[in-house]
Amino acid sequence: MNRPYVALLALVAGVLGMGAFALYAEEKPVPEGWISLFNGKDFTGWKASEGAVWTIDNGEIVLPPQRSHLFTDKEFKNFEFKTDCLTTPGSNSGLYFHTKLVDTEKFPSFGHEVQVNQTHGDPVKSGSLYNVVKLFSTPVSDNEWYTYHIIVKGKNVTVSINDKKLYEFVEPDGVTGNRRLGKGSFAIQAHDPKSVARYKNIMVKPLPD
Repeated sequence: MNRPYVALLALVAGVLGMGAFALYAEEKPVPEGWISLFNGKDFTGWKASEGAVWTIDNGEIVLPPQRSHLFTDKEFKNFEFKTDCLTTPGSNSGLYFHTKLVDTEKFPSFGHEVQVNQTHGDPVKSGSLYNVVKLFSTPVSDNEWYTYHIIVKGKNVTVSINDKKLYEFVEPDGVTGNRRLGKGSFAIQAHDPKSVARYKNIMVKPLPD
């Protein structure tokens, strides 16, 4: 095989390789009006509780092997929120909104948590608004990616998984304490050392007050 032909093959292979890498590394496009909360590379815009070391693998947030919560620096009131989740068997996690970081707390007392749990011993499963709307079955399985879509507007909370609406909760008048709708951060929960979950494509669309 002559040298010019070999050089041409090498050039083509290099270009194809670059294209494959670009395709592999490309993040999911953020729709117009939405804001990406996770850049897939580092934890800019996030802060972890209890000194835990969270990690990133292949552009995905991986829970640490200890209880911890990862909070966004920015706060939101009315919004649409989306993220892709994956759990392994026996794992428990959660997604908080309208919460805030308090270093002395083991679990956030502010805001609401949407459960992420397919097969953990806790009977409250994915889609549940913890201690408010309890679902005892889950529409998804471990070891598969699924998309959460949470909409908060005033006193209304709508929760969907994989574009299927599960319910709409309306907060009654007169609710007191910290578990109420207001304004705050998002947070991802690392529940315990045996719980393994991953998150990616985390984004928010602010809605008018």
